[in-house]
Amino acid sequence: MPRFDNQTVLVTGGTGGQGSSHVRAFHAEGAHVVIAGLDEERGAALVDELGTRALAVHLDVTDESSWSAAVAAAEEAFGGLNVLVNNAGVQNPPATVEDTDPATWSRILDVNLTGTFLGIRAAAPALRRAGGGAVVNIASTMALAGTAHYAPYVASKWAVRGLTQTAALELGRDRIRVNTILPGVIATPFIQEPAAGASTAIADFYSPEPFAVPRLGEPADVSGLLLFLASSDASFVTGAEYVIDGGLTLGPALQADAA
Repeated sequence: MPRFDNQTVLVTGGTGGQGSSHVRAFHAEGAHVVIAGLDEERGAALVDELGTRALAVHLDVTDESSWSAAVAAAEEAFGGLNVLVNNAGVQNPPATVEDTDPATWSRILDVNLTGTFLGIRAAAPALRRAGGGAVVNIASTMALAGTAHYAPYVASKWAVRGLTQTAALELGRDRIRVNTILPGVIATPFIQEPAAGASTAIADFYSPEPFAVPRLGEPADVSGLLLFLASSDASFVTGAEYVIDGGLTLGPALQADAA
């Protein structure tokens, strides 16, 4: 039996490079999928691709009423909500702390951090009504160390780690598990195209050659881990952080001819 038969999964940023991979993976495992995001055209196209058990909803993750409507739509369409994936995120154009526009700072934290907070807040009652479930927050390996020129993004992702652990403590007795995935450099438009206001893509700063696994990550790499954390296979896992980066954060791999 597929792992998510008769379960409903809501994925924010569900039409993006990672989000659409997650949506397809859950759907292939039998889930009802709610594709939540701002790009309604791409959401409708993904619903057409998947056919049955898929619903696209408009969601501005920074807006509390938008969250309430999305969760209500999931329950109305499929009878409940079992999994929330807080995947939506935005990147800031590179700038020093001194040169970062406060409006940019606020925008990045509003989407990446407040959006995650509002998602947990809106989904928790629905997950409780369903008898429990899982929340998985997508952070970043930038949440493990400072990264020059990306202060808003780094700060937002560090904060998601603390929010995850706090929510895990508060919701565990309701059989709601909350975990975090910290992806490294994943080959999606998010890192291959410049952020708004920038001329250089994030991928231009990274070469996978020194990684222990010398390639960029693929969205499917993250989706596989996500399926585990959201499933009953991880029923004893909460408040945990999983790094998936091919060894990027370990440092450069030692080559045999350099030993």
